[in-house]
Amino acid sequence: MMGAMTAAESAGADLAALLRDALPPQGAWSDEDYLRFTDRGGRLVEFTDGHLRELPMPTFTHQAVLLFLYRLLHDWIAPRGGVAMAAVLRVRLRGGKFREPDVLALRDRADPRCRDRFWTGADLVAEVVSPDDPGRDLVEKRADYAEAGIPEYWILDPRDETITVLALEGGRYVEYGVFARGEAAGRGCWKGSPSMRRRCSTRRNRPDDRPGRPVAERRRHSGGAGCLGLRA
Repeated sequence: MMGAMTAAESAGADLAALLRDALPPQGAWSDEDYLRFTDRGGRLVEFTDGHLRELPMPTFTHQAVLLFLYRLLHDWIAPRGGVAMAAVLRVRLRGGKFREPDVLALRDRADPRCRDRFWTGADLVAEVVSPDDPGRDLVEKRADYAEAGIPEYWILDPRDETITVLALEGGRYVEYGVFARGEAAGRGCWKGSPSMRRRCSTRRNRPDDRPGRPVAERRRHSGGAGCLGLRA
């Protein structure tokens, strides 16, 4: 049988109840409420129009994939004046909406969107698909980042070891390609050196790449365009 709570446990429970009462109810949080809470909370929390959503703690596989991409991206972009970051860093997509991408980057370290407390945009974001809710990264965040006007969104899926590269066109993402282990995955957000140009011949064919697909839906390749190229 469990004994009565000690005085310290009782005081802790009273403090927790007091904090719960002091916090805004779901739906009533402001941007600043969210920022203050996550400044000190030590939790992975995203924010949409007054509502908080706590994210699960990442797995070893998730973190290994995240750090692999971050190191490659950082090593390529930093010497060219850009900046790459890995979670946790908050990004305000618009008033009332914050996300915490796994990896994010700006072409220019002096970009005014690069702020200390949180960023206000990015040139590229990437997410590692979480096993608890794949739709969050595959569907929801695809819409979120398109709404924010982020030019590229990369989805890394450990389940089949692929990287899906999405490029923003006309306010929505178009699939540039799905790349498997050993293939060069890249796009045109940064001018690439000759050693890092994309190799379109390695691009995997997808059912929606068939010739009958509307032109607006297809990625047109420009042989002279540079890109960021990564080896999976």
